[in-house]
Amino acid sequence: MLDAHLTQQLEAYLVNIREPIELVASLGDDAKSRELEALLTQIAGLSGKIALVRADDKRRPSFMIRRTGTDIGVRFAGIPMGHEFTSLVLALLQVGGHPSRAAQEVIEAVKGLDGDLNFETYFSLSCQNCPDVVQALNLMAVLNPRISHVAIDGALFQDEVDARKVLAVPTVFLNGEPFGSGRMELEQIVARLDRGAEAKAAEKLDAKDAFDVLIVGGGPAGAASAIYAARKGIRVGIAAERFGGQVLDTMGIENFISVPYTEGPKLAAQLESHVRDNDVDIMNLQRAERLIPAESEGGLHHVVLANGATLKARTIILSTGARWRQMGVPGEEEFRNKGVAYCPHCDGPLFKGKRVAVIGGGNSGVEAAIDLAGIVGHVTLIEYDGQLRADAVLQRKLNSLANVDVITSAMTTRVNGEDKVTGLTYRDRTTGTDHDIALEGVFVQIGLVPNTEWLKDSIALSPRGEIEIDARGQTSHKGIFAAGDATTVPYKQIVIAMGAGSTAALSAFDHLIRLPDAQDAADEVQAA
Repeated sequence: MLDAHLTQQLEAYLVNIREPIELVASLGDDAKSRELEALLTQIAGLSGKIALVRADDKRRPSFMIRRTGTDIGVRFAGIPMGHEFTSLVLALLQVGGHPSRAAQEVIEAVKGLDGDLNFETYFSLSCQNCPDVVQALNLMAVLNPRISHVAIDGALFQDEVDARKVLAVPTVFLNGEPFGSGRMELEQIVARLDRGAEAKAAEKLDAKDAFDVLIVGGGPAGAASAIYAARKGIRVGIAAERFGGQVLDTMGIENFISVPYTEGPKLAAQLESHVRDNDVDIMNLQRAERLIPAESEGGLHHVVLANGATLKARTIILSTGARWRQMGVPGEEEFRNKGVAYCPHCDGPLFKGKRVAVIGGGNSGVEAAIDLAGIVGHVTLIEYDGQLRADAVLQRKLNSLANVDVITSAMTTRVNGEDKVTGLTYRDRTTGTDHDIALEGVFVQIGLVPNTEWLKDSIALSPRGEIEIDARGQTSHKGIFAAGDATTVPYKQIVIAMGAGSTAALSAFDHLIRLPDAQDAADEVQAA
């Protein structure tokens, strides 16, 4: 199962196991069970503190990682490879007594949770957002004996997925009832279970001193801004709804200069690590709701967060990025995560053998159709324009696929369904006639919309909702700068966002040193 390189890496990690553990396997006679047995046998052979034993669980193949002689453990239903291999490694270490790097206050909050909490998470091996959820819930199960967690490969347990109507990953059930869907981090889960934790966090944020530079948004532009600003030796904070932003939803990245290939979650982790290497106050999982610009030059700007806390700063850099654009048709919101999806890499495996549509004929749409064609039964690509807009090389690949149909000059008017998607209706823009297509899934790939609604009464926005900036990243209000996909800068690319973030940070610092109080302080130093 594991090649020589992975085996060597895993063996090096396993020396950190402090307590003996058991791999409790529930196996059948199928090929996947034999594959899992080979993996577990290989892992057990790498450490004298790991034993392989057999048991009988309702899900096969599955296994539990259990601290010997205790009930402490986590379970995987399936074979946690792909994006979930890291989850497997962390589970082995944490069940084996290796301490977590989570913040101590969060660890104490998990230990203090009351009641029996039995979590089930459905994941796909191609989902880059699933490991965060799996790893958070695994850690909770290790820390608190009243919490249990099983991570289930939805592609492997298709009947279960269909019965529970799981059409997006990660999807989490708590005590048999839906708990949440989509990427969640440990702090978010704890806050949902312990309302007091959110109030304490808001109080702590509200008490922070004013920053010299406050960055709102933690994508490539925000990370670059934070690093450049912190290197000037000033007080820098970064408040992000989710550190990494859209990059977390990106699979292969092949145009990041000097790096021939990387993946979004890996790049996001490297960005966060680099920011943490500098003296930056990172405030993750914080959504900004209102910007109050300073009343006078040199005064403090205020950012009001969703939890009620207010952050203060002498300058602000807005790098809130963008999100997937929605079609805005009846049925789209109603069937979101019930057949309507926006990430083909994450949710594609749940539609194995089924019929799906991809909305959008640009690069994103055509790439999605190509990826899905290898998993689903049939793909219908629907494009509003009279022709596809994707690169020629992508169109050639698309046209070579036997299970893909392309419909152009078509406007989707409705997503149809009952408790889940059953089809869609589109209008032929040439003839004006309506047509119905029977489907189980609709993947929307029609571009991006900037995350700027909360700014409309504070600074100037373009008709498209983008923050208007000049060549220095300056917005319509002095002392407030912006960078990245949320702005009017052309070409929304990672490398461009990083450059824009660096520019905004340098501009913010230049603004700070030219403020009257800064000049007075400089004169005093020179006179002394």
